[in-house]
Amino acid sequence: MDKITELQAKMAEAMLGGGEVRIASQHKKGKLTARERLQLLMDEGSFEELDMLVTNRNRGLTSDQEQFLGDGVVTGYGTINGRLTYVFSQDFTVYGGSLSEPHARKICKVMDLAMQNGAPIIGLNDSGGARIQEGVVSLGGYADIFYRNTQASGVIPQLSAIMGPCAGGAVYSPAITDFILMVEQTSYMFVTGPNVVKTVTHEEVTSEELGGAQTHAAKSGVTHFACANEIECIQYLKQLLSYIPQNCEETAPVYPYEPGNEVREALNTLIPANPNQPYDMKDAIAQITDTDSFFEVHKNFAENMIVGFARIAGRSIGIVANQPAHLAGVLDIHASVKGARFTRFCDAFNIPLLVLVDVPGFLPGTDQEWNGIITNGAKLLYALSEATVPKLTVTTRKAYGGAYCVMNSKHIGADMNFAFPQAEIAVMGAKGAVEIIFKKEIDAAPDPETRMNELVADYQERFANPYLAAEKGYIDEVIQPDQTRIKLIKAFKMLENKVVNMPRKKHGNIPL
Repeated sequence: MDKITELQAKMAEAMLGGGEVRIASQHKKGKLTARERLQLLMDEGSFEELDMLVTNRNRGLTSDQEQFLGDGVVTGYGTINGRLTYVFSQDFTVYGGSLSEPHARKICKVMDLAMQNGAPIIGLNDSGGARIQEGVVSLGGYADIFYRNTQASGVIPQLSAIMGPCAGGAVYSPAITDFILMVEQTSYMFVTGPNVVKTVTHEEVTSEELGGAQTHAAKSGVTHFACANEIECIQYLKQLLSYIPQNCEETAPVYPYEPGNEVREALNTLIPANPNQPYDMKDAIAQITDTDSFFEVHKNFAENMIVGFARIAGRSIGIVANQPAHLAGVLDIHASVKGARFTRFCDAFNIPLLVLVDVPGFLPGTDQEWNGIITNGAKLLYALSEATVPKLTVTTRKAYGGAYCVMNSKHIGADMNFAFPQAEIAVMGAKGAVEIIFKKEIDAAPDPETRMNELVADYQERFANPYLAAEKGYIDEVIQPDQTRIKLIKAFKMLENKVVNMPRKKHGNIPL
């Protein structure tokens, strides 16, 4: 067998993901191989592999001296729905996908290419961590990747799909990227595993409980999407890319749209007459946006805040909205961080923002105060103040206190602010305000309860409406709910060439 034929045979073996036995083991666990994932992700025939002939370095610390082409990671480029995308896919069948110096160098090379050519980078993570045999060299490889993640942040979209284990220092690369997707039952992320946790804290916990997809989707907020299986995860990656541009210099793809009847009469009856009765803000989003275009992000985390992508007249937008159906839509620590993170992504990649407001204020209590609601709430305030993309606000019902200011008010740079006729824009609810302002008068009244009700009714008529704010120019227009979509289409069209010149500085100091 000549050298060329020998190489071709080895390449064929590498493309099988390390041999039939390993592939069978991978499938038995409900997991695809590294190459099968790429086959599903990339457009057919578009993937071009880089560094296939790179091999692992044997350090002599084990009896296993076998050489593997590719050294546990497949890297390259191709197209997804016709758009250039760079990708790396870790191969768990080769030393558990562990990261070595050549492995890290391959990932760094494809990340550098993505930056130089202004295209998204997707990492399909499935690795047992640093290759212990390599010592500090593998740790240096991780740091090289972290540095590139940081340099690429806000320049090109970075997506991380966790397809298996991701533990120790390995978790920090996905954490720096824009979006993380995890697969239920087969993927997990944690800094220290269950055995270390048991040794140090004496807690008994499984890998799934400690760092599984549902844990990070609902409790920690580390992952943005928890997927039922790997195929769904790959579909989510493709869908996510459809809403975002190639890089920070471009705009998101515009989809064909035929104007029709844009009046949405269902919005007229969506908001309950009783201001304390909940409703689902997702119903409003469905009426405002293009049919079936809403793609929710962080669905199971901080459910009192809704964030996600959608389209209006074929154009991609980001939505940040209070959810009255959960905790009355209050702002708390998790909701504020969730909204701030998503806002900053949209601003970095030229995606206009729509903010839907129905917020009674910030969540009170010692838990919130002791865990930093002040600095965490300020993150959302900072993010929306900093954003220079077109920013529209619709107040559907309540906008009370400091939360009014934070939720993209005119005062922090909103371009257009609309309100429904039943909107209440005030320092606080009528009852609370009356109890403070007229306490002595109520206490002295022959019938305190009757007097209280009279004063509450008077306060609501005079102050708990959008017209006082509109008189001051804080609300640009009080609109009928069924006209919302028409107003937003026109406003976003008007703002599509918006330019803001920011003060010269290295960068701001967001309250982290």
